[in-house]
Amino acid sequence: MMLFMYDGDQLPELLGEDGYTYIDDGSADLATGVTSLRFIRAVVGRTRRAWGAVALVGLVAGIGTAVMLPVSYLASTSVLLTPMGAPGEPSGAPIINEQALAQSRPVAELAVQQLGLQQSVTKFMTTYTATPATDRVLVITAKANSSAEAVARARAVATEFLRFRANLAETTQNLVLRSLNQEVIAAQQRLQSISTQISQLPARPTTPGQQARLASLTKAQAQAQTSLDLVQEAVTDNAISSQITTAGVIHDSQVLSPASPLPPHSRLKRLLEYAGIGLIAGLTLGVGVMIIGALLSDRLRRRDDVARALSAPVEVSVGGMARPRWWPGPRGLQAAPSADVKRIVAYLGSVLSSSTGDPMSLAIVPVDDVHGPAACLASLAISCAKQGLRVVVADLCHGAPAARLLGVAEPGACTVTVQGVQVGVVIPLPDDVVTPGPLDRRPSQPSVAKAVIEACEKADRLLTLATIDPSLGAQHLNGWTSAAVATVTAGKSTATRIHAVGEMVRLSGVTLVSGVLLEADKTDESLGVALAPETITEHPSHLDSDGSMVTSRRTVSGKPTAES
Repeated sequence: MMLFMYDGDQLPELLGEDGYTYIDDGSADLATGVTSLRFIRAVVGRTRRAWGAVALVGLVAGIGTAVMLPVSYLASTSVLLTPMGAPGEPSGAPIINEQALAQSRPVAELAVQQLGLQQSVTKFMTTYTATPATDRVLVITAKANSSAEAVARARAVATEFLRFRANLAETTQNLVLRSLNQEVIAAQQRLQSISTQISQLPARPTTPGQQARLASLTKAQAQAQTSLDLVQEAVTDNAISSQITTAGVIHDSQVLSPASPLPPHSRLKRLLEYAGIGLIAGLTLGVGVMIIGALLSDRLRRRDDVARALSAPVEVSVGGMARPRWWPGPRGLQAAPSADVKRIVAYLGSVLSSSTGDPMSLAIVPVDDVHGPAACLASLAISCAKQGLRVVVADLCHGAPAARLLGVAEPGACTVTVQGVQVGVVIPLPDDVVTPGPLDRRPSQPSVAKAVIEACEKADRLLTLATIDPSLGAQHLNGWTSAAVATVTAGKSTATRIHAVGEMVRLSGVTLVSGVLLEADKTDESLGVALAPETITEHPSHLDSDGSMVTSRRTVSGKPTAES
């Protein structure tokens, strides 16, 4: 089928010298719908089993983790501190510094050495926390596999923290005193240098230069002595202040409450916590993966998208069909078909009844999944046979799914009895790459098996199930039917594949009547209309005896306009 926009007198310009219309393959421009909240809701709805399974796995994993992990016991101790603050710090900063010091690696190393543990310091640091209760109280909480061990760890951390803190304060005080003493030494050295220079001058200078030099050094000596006195006084005051502060930091900081065990969490609460965490994690992961997968997928799901890619309307769309009823084996045919299968069979029956030729023929062309279409074809064949019609089913698919539903698995032509009626079944030989059909009698065509010709000559209805291999084409399809219905499973085929199947069916000379969408979303509100207004369609209906293609009719806006 070739489509082009009709624009009055410009029609001849769109035709080539041979009278055919040449257009570009538009499959690359096919849209897959707009992402929206409705789209996400549809994804979540149709993948509820998948993400539900992931959420269930997370729930089980959470419960298993709660059961398998050993129970942790907690112990806590509180420490009263005189925080070591620096000038200009905010009021809450000193206790935050104390918290960081308690959770530092040096304190953890000292605690590990005191406890004699063999575990790494990094791992030990994850077993305790220090939390400020007030601006002077720090609460240390430790966990272990037993209550006694937790108490020992909390006690060791508190002890080593106070000890490390005291050593740090003393070290800081010594550094301050050393810095002050260096200032005193520098002032003494300056005074000594000036005194040395004065001693080198004569006691009674005779020249004006010597007298000026002596006066200058004497003045400098007095200033240096005054500076030394001030520095010594400041050093004494700072030393006393630093000692008082350090003494307050060390002696006024102590354990406020001894380490004691905390009441353990109930097993039920622990189980519920881990189960909830696992469920939420699994649910988030499952839904996220499903949504991201749908956003990244180029598979078509909407009726309009499928119709646009197929260049044919989607007349029927159904939800997921219950495949276990129909597959595998003929026993599934004993069960009543589902409502979705009945809808498809009724539609296929109406298409078959409107077809021309003797026998009336129809082909179902699965674009992807063959099991659902095979079930519909088998049900249609039985329905026609129950009306007293002679029916032949040609299964050209790999594995012959429709023939197996009718109880036939061997290649060849035979007649079987299913549900009290007889149905002819044709299965091509395994070596047949392309199976010629009995309806194409051109001399150039390969010979058709005699048994196949005899079976089809006596038939009133010829039903074909055929998949199309892009590498082989579909030229053999017009030997089995004059009309075809393509079936597409939502979310399984790309626009390129659907478009290719539709084009190959049309190039074979078979009329692609419509498409049937399986496993369609309930939230899909598109119409499944392929042709827009003001379009012209050429339908190549058959091949002439010399092998040239004959165009049967031309349609403008869905209405026939001319015969050629």
